[in-house]
Amino acid sequence: MNYDNILKEIYTEVSPLFDKGEIAQYIPALSTVPRNKFGMAVCTLDGETYTIGDAYEQFSIQSISKVYSLTLVFKLIGERLWKRVGKEPSGNPFNSLVQLEYEKGIPRNPLINAGSLVLTDILLSEFQEPKKEILNLVRKTSGNNAINYDNAVIASEKITGHRNFALAHFMQSFKNILNPVDDVLDVYFHHCGIAMNCVDLARSFLFLANHGIIPDSGEYVISKSEAKRINALMLTCGLYDESGDFAFRAGLPGKSGVGGGIVAVLPEKLCVSVWGPSLGPAGNSLAGIAALEHFTTLTGMSVF
Repeated sequence: MNYDNILKEIYTEVSPLFDKGEIAQYIPALSTVPRNKFGMAVCTLDGETYTIGDAYEQFSIQSISKVYSLTLVFKLIGERLWKRVGKEPSGNPFNSLVQLEYEKGIPRNPLINAGSLVLTDILLSEFQEPKKEILNLVRKTSGNNAINYDNAVIASEKITGHRNFALAHFMQSFKNILNPVDDVLDVYFHHCGIAMNCVDLARSFLFLANHGIIPDSGEYVISKSEAKRINALMLTCGLYDESGDFAFRAGLPGKSGVGGGIVAVLPEKLCVSVWGPSLGPAGNSLAGIAALEHFTTLTGMSVF
């Protein structure tokens, strides 16, 4: 497979989308990112890496971090997790309060904001230093010990994160948030504020393409069954209320963030990540979704 040529063709095809959509405005630190940025990286299980564009430039991964917190919590408490969070697509925006009212404080899935706040609450209960544990997982799975939090983004989110505070307080009223809300939000904003590039991001998800094992080191992260279930949740819930459309177009488990990143997994083969800051109405990268659709079309590879 000539990935270099494929990436060049994708870049040409999606470049008209750079000027479309909107940059995330509700987090001030993200609102100044140039909309013409675009990077893409393919990392294979046999150690090959292919890139194009701004693939080595760091960006805020935002909700992509929910997969790391899910990995840690699933490994810690297993099936008990599903007593506090569901496994179904939400069909609503990622920060919606409406569904929680109907479902009595139980988030639909771990990959929307409310679900990730519950996961963060569990991490606070299980670890003395949850922020350190999350960062350690990211560094270990990516193989890059220099990855860190972006303090400017974190501070920006704390100032404007009123809806996330509301979600946490609402769930606390149903006794589904057990720790102080300010502590939960501090950890939550930190893991959303991790800065990574496309290459590190794709590498950090390779364990999900490799049945829970980091391919470079052979280190076990989660079980084969847990990796399968996380991939299933990404396929059905990873792009918020656009998850069905993404599964239809790209046919890969994936996770997006409002920083413009998307990472997708092709089990037993590779991971591919994209960064394009201009977002569509659901908060997903316009160029990123198009690029991943082109990728599976040109390579003929998807989970279907």
